[in-house]
Amino acid sequence: MMAAAFPLSTAAPPSPPLVLRRSAAAAYSPSSPFELYRNHRRPAHRVHCAASASAAARRRDACCALRPPAAARGGAAAAQGQVGAAPHGGAGEGSLWMVFLATAVAVCGSFEFGTCVGYSAPAQAGIVNDFGLSNSEYGVFGSVLTIGAMIGALTSGRLADSLGRKTTMGLAAIIGIVGWFTIYFANGATMLYLGRVLLGYCTGVLSYVVPVFISEIAPKDLRGGLASSNQLFICSGCSAAYIIGALLSWRSLVLVGLVPCAFLLVGLLFIPESPRWLANTGRVKEFNASLQKLRGENADISEEAAGIREYIESLRSLPEARVQDLFQRKNLFAVIVGVGLMVFQQLGGINALGFYTSYIFSSAGFSGKLGTTLIGIFQIPLTLFGALLMDRSGRRALLLVSASGTFLGCFLTGLSFYFKAQGVYAQLVPTLALYGISVYYAAYSVGMGPVPWVIMSEIFSIEIKAIAGSLVTLVSWIGSFAISYSFNFLMDWNSAGTFFLFSAASLVTVLFVARLVPETKGKALEEIQESFT
Repeated sequence: MMAAAFPLSTAAPPSPPLVLRRSAAAAYSPSSPFELYRNHRRPAHRVHCAASASAAARRRDACCALRPPAAARGGAAAAQGQVGAAPHGGAGEGSLWMVFLATAVAVCGSFEFGTCVGYSAPAQAGIVNDFGLSNSEYGVFGSVLTIGAMIGALTSGRLADSLGRKTTMGLAAIIGIVGWFTIYFANGATMLYLGRVLLGYCTGVLSYVVPVFISEIAPKDLRGGLASSNQLFICSGCSAAYIIGALLSWRSLVLVGLVPCAFLLVGLLFIPESPRWLANTGRVKEFNASLQKLRGENADISEEAAGIREYIESLRSLPEARVQDLFQRKNLFAVIVGVGLMVFQQLGGINALGFYTSYIFSSAGFSGKLGTTLIGIFQIPLTLFGALLMDRSGRRALLLVSASGTFLGCFLTGLSFYFKAQGVYAQLVPTLALYGISVYYAAYSVGMGPVPWVIMSEIFSIEIKAIAGSLVTLVSWIGSFAISYSFNFLMDWNSAGTFFLFSAASLVTVLFVARLVPETKGKALEEIQESFT
């Protein structure tokens, strides 16, 4: 999540959708990727939702409160000209190293997210053999990760607001370490389940706080690229678990999850806290120091600092949103689109395919390890390709093409199981399974994975964005749990029928997008939100 879901090799049980992870960030980020795109096409001035006299007064007060003395401004401007630093938080020469360092530290949490999700697939055979678990018992091991993640996602916002972004990431890393050691020293199913729940909680918290932290520290001209690193490292963590898991035992594979937690804990000691969080808590001196450190010693931060304070003040002036506000006529259409996209994302079967990739390959007569490794390898470039297309193609176009591709992928996979059950075209069964799953992941990575989260970040007005984002995120986690846990039972019922159901859901997704989802590319957020009301 972002996310969000990645193939979780072997007959692995349920785990949280990766796509999620992106998602949470988009829902809560103070500046969406779309706003960054708009900034590149419009003059560098701020667009505010309200231009009342009181808002103007707040701007003047904030600017006066945070702007350095005139002499200091002049000196900073001169120094800025010498080193090439840019105002408004622009990335000047020699001023980016701390932003990059802070992002590198934060995405250790994204990598951890990926390893938690990807662990269950390669570990399945070893755990089942050592503890004699049935498929349904191992299904519980996989699915409880999602339960822990739901709890983590629901508490992550409050934790991040009360403790700070850095402290919340550190807390998640500590819980993750405890979870990994619980699995390593497990002597029965109960300890395995406990460790998995702890890892789920760690994942749920990181799925929110990492992308939010990155978006809050990045200069506006770099925010889109830096934010996309979150999804890239989730994919990398998953792929690492798949590939290394083919070589190591399930206990040794725990080390792959411990390493990013350790790097995250150590790295947090050397990076500043989010300046926006510091401003929101009234720590003006620390806020200025953090922003100055992120932008460079000689950068003029006065205008950016004033803008941040103004944004925070505008949020405080809005009435607190309530759950029932989501069902008001002006918000209902946006809720239907946001929740609908998440429902269809899960009904398309991403977590079923993700958690049981190896099992699906093996059942179709193809090498489970080879299939899982191949998926793990091409998953990363596909995610990069999807990120490049995000602001070059329309949202609707990506969703329509992606849903059509997932329909084709599931249909081919279902056809392979149908031929196997009927005992015909036996030589085509493994090939169809390989092509079907490959097409599915390729299509999902460029559209149905990331785009629903981007649209969700664009369509909700600012006063309901937090609560609406929580609802959408919760729906995604619940769908992940339901689909991934029921997959084994569906496969026992009818393997071919299971994939034909997923393909039918993808076909309905095409109709849903064509009928209800508007194009948001190239429009201001105010235009988008007005169109929904």
